[in-house]
Amino acid sequence: MSIISMVLVVVVAFLAGLEGILDQFQFHQPIVACTLIGLVTGNLEAGIILGGSLQMIALGWANIGAAVAPDAALASVAAAIIMVLGGDFTKTGIGVAQAVAIPLAVAGLFLTMIVRTLSVGLVHTADASAKKGDFKAVERAHFVALLLQGLRIAVPAALLLMVPTETVQSILNTMPDWLKDGMAIGGGMVVAVGYAMVINMMATREVWPFFAIGFVLAAVSDITLIGFGAIGVAIALIYLHLSKTGGNGGGGAATSNDPIGDILEDY
Repeated sequence: MSIISMVLVVVVAFLAGLEGILDQFQFHQPIVACTLIGLVTGNLEAGIILGGSLQMIALGWANIGAAVAPDAALASVAAAIIMVLGGDFTKTGIGVAQAVAIPLAVAGLFLTMIVRTLSVGLVHTADASAKKGDFKAVERAHFVALLLQGLRIAVPAALLLMVPTETVQSILNTMPDWLKDGMAIGGGMVVAVGYAMVINMMATREVWPFFAIGFVLAAVSDITLIGFGAIGVAIALIYLHLSKTGGNGGGGAATSNDPIGDILEDY
């Protein structure tokens, strides 16, 4: 990997760390982070495949109350770097990277807790500066906190990039085939579990018709991804139209906030 590629990977990792807290441009999402790392390292296709697989897992990760979800940013960046350094862009190699991403995501919680603990001190510093009317100091505290969030991902990424490519490849080559295949299968199972968690949260009577349409379309192998995307956009537009018109022309009957549910009630 060239020096320019390594610098760009660290930049992507830094942006992913920032977005983990800002959540504006979604650089911390696996599909974005892995794709960008694949792009800057010349392995765009493998990066997209890895990012898409990890995105299916991350769909089931969410911060609920005091429970912090696994670190999707660190998992995405580290898994993509390991895949690139390993040089195996086959289905098995991508599956191994997926399996490695899960423990990395959990390990990322430790770094998250450290940064958030340090941020508490910065908040008190900002409060003290605000009482003095020193707004420049308040701004500096905000920027330092953001810098820590970026370094939370950029530093581990830089350390991984310092590992020689030959070392990573030799470690992966010493793994027996049964272990590689098992990790690939396990990574695929985790993807299914992540998507199942999302379906479980979304499973209401209003969306079951869309699930049925999706399963039927998935069985039609002649439809390309572009075709599926067009169908998805069309269904979304139909739903938006129903959201505006559902329940408005039925004789003044009371309606709920679920337009699809109101229509189903008529049947």
